[in-house]
Amino acid sequence: MEIQELNKEIRTRSFEKMKTRSPKQLTTSWYQDDLLYSGVGKNIFIIIPTIGCSWALGDSGGCTMCSYISDSFLEPVDADEIFKLFVNEFEKYDLTENIGVKIFASGSFLNPIEVPVIARDKILRYLSQKEYVTEVIVESRPEYIKEDVLKDVFSHLGDKLFEVSIGLETSNDFTREEKINKGFSKEDFEKSVKIIKSLKNSYNINSKAYILVKPILTNENEAIEEAIETSKYCEKIGVDRISFTPTTIHKGTLVEQLWKRGSYQPSWIWSVVEIINETRKNISIPSFMDTSGFGSRRGPYNCKKCNKILKNVIIESNLKQSLIEDIDCECKLHWIADKKSSNLNYSKTRIKHLPLI
Repeated sequence: MEIQELNKEIRTRSFEKMKTRSPKQLTTSWYQDDLLYSGVGKNIFIIIPTIGCSWALGDSGGCTMCSYISDSFLEPVDADEIFKLFVNEFEKYDLTENIGVKIFASGSFLNPIEVPVIARDKILRYLSQKEYVTEVIVESRPEYIKEDVLKDVFSHLGDKLFEVSIGLETSNDFTREEKINKGFSKEDFEKSVKIIKSLKNSYNINSKAYILVKPILTNENEAIEEAIETSKYCEKIGVDRISFTPTTIHKGTLVEQLWKRGSYQPSWIWSVVEIINETRKNISIPSFMDTSGFGSRRGPYNCKKCNKILKNVIIESNLKQSLIEDIDCECKLHWIADKKSSNLNYSKTRIKHLPLI
């Protein structure tokens, strides 16, 4: 597949430019308001050092928009060191109320090659003993979501809520495979959700799907429609929560290469607002919109007058799960024009391959 060859070439060049950082330097955390399953509260976000995403390290080069592999050590990290660094980050916070803990492994937490089983088990046992921790959230590709693995998770975590977040990105197989290079099918995703659902009677487990807003080779209209359609699909098959992630320009990615050549632009923030409102009108499961990079040169953008206002409104709406009231700005007319002209030069010929550059 040409997109994989191109992706791998870009990824390899990116690795050559990477500066080596120690596992300690790669470990970080932050603390912020979030909507827990029990209501509005706080989440601790902790990035642990790992070898990195196996999909990105393989011959495919990983996903076209993602550079989180650059936050990885690229070599195996000792299990005891991972656990020690995790504890050091967690203990920075003086907890006096119920919180959630989101663990980011720059890949799949349930993949034993990325996060050694010993490290995983020790982290989960440690969190099981923390009174104020009510839920633990991790990320994983579908191929690592197995019944025996999840049962093992709960043998260490106990009865705390465990959420597995999966990067579905879109319900459109062509977009996922050919534009995002995700490396798994809709059937693979459905199988993993089915496994999680089958354990609900015995364990406190939930699923979440990430939905990418505006992959490459997608116009503004398509981006909006595909995101909304994917949200409906997720609810239909039994996903518990969804989180939209608008594309931002990560260094060392195919997205960046296209952006530098004027062939890609992140979505308008107005498009994000439309996605939020239409989603919350049409589905009942909680939906969230990531606002990373909003208003920056490499992220979703409207204009200097309304970027910050809308970002703050969206953050508040995530906590309240509310619709976003109509906000006016002169740049909105430009967005409407962009949407209306999106399909003017659209070819009806089926794309069979993507010789992008």
